[in-house]
Amino acid sequence: MNPDLFFQYVVAGITYGTIYAVVAIGFNIIYNATGIINFAQGEFVMLGGMTAVTLSRFLPLPVAILGAVAVTTVIGAVIDILFIRWLRGPSVLRMIIITIGVSILVREAALHVWGESVRALPYFTGTSVTSIKMGNVYISPQVLWVVGVSAVAVVALSAFFNYTMLGRQMRACAANRDAARLCGISAKNMVTLSFMLSAGIGAIGGAVVCPITYVQYDSGTPLAIKGFTVAILGGIGNSAAAVGAGMILGILESFSIWVLPAAYKEVISISLLLLILFIRPSGIFGSAEEARLKEF
Repeated sequence: MNPDLFFQYVVAGITYGTIYAVVAIGFNIIYNATGIINFAQGEFVMLGGMTAVTLSRFLPLPVAILGAVAVTTVIGAVIDILFIRWLRGPSVLRMIIITIGVSILVREAALHVWGESVRALPYFTGTSVTSIKMGNVYISPQVLWVVGVSAVAVVALSAFFNYTMLGRQMRACAANRDAARLCGISAKNMVTLSFMLSAGIGAIGGAVVCPITYVQYDSGTPLAIKGFTVAILGGIGNSAAAVGAGMILGILESFSIWVLPAAYKEVISISLLLLILFIRPSGIFGSAEEARLKEF
């Protein structure tokens, strides 16, 4: 393979891997607080992009994105209050089925509000034909925005969970919810906060990638599948490992185009998910239970 083409594939893989990692981190935030997988996470990404596109018609782009994050964060809280908070000792299976149902409801609501049209935000810097040349590799400025904003979000989350009182309370609930209650921590409020954080992170990711990938009412489902694959690959609950796992999946998908038709790219994530579930269900970076207790 031509070296220039090789590095171009790597850049593309890192871009998409970053997107998948952001979605996986949303999965992990809720898993650490509740022990369940929120299959509506992809819809948070879609809502962030769609809402930002709508608000950008009336507001400056930065304000529109902040507004989209705020709206999606509130929706995350509403979902928890309406569908999760009132449950008394539900099984994990029941809660997972509820999140799948919520995902369908949100997707159908988005179809009613925005229709089937494909939408996109303008590039934050330059245009779709603008590129930065690094050696013989061309990189879209939006790619740098995706990687940069995602990196800042990951660092900010890490600081939140390690250095703030709320973050420590969420970690306490993840480690032992009953003990946290005895210490006066409201486990229900921590779960609501986890849904809000997860929705906000998803919305940020959706808004930043919207100029590159575009967005429509059903674009959240494929991202949810890939985000879940990355979460499993890294070890569910381990958000630091999810970043590395996202890079692995993104680069594998990017190079798959070299040997397979582009239509088969989606097969990579499903095949990888099945392989990990069969061979190493805890992920390639260690024990899932250990990751749940130690992460953040």
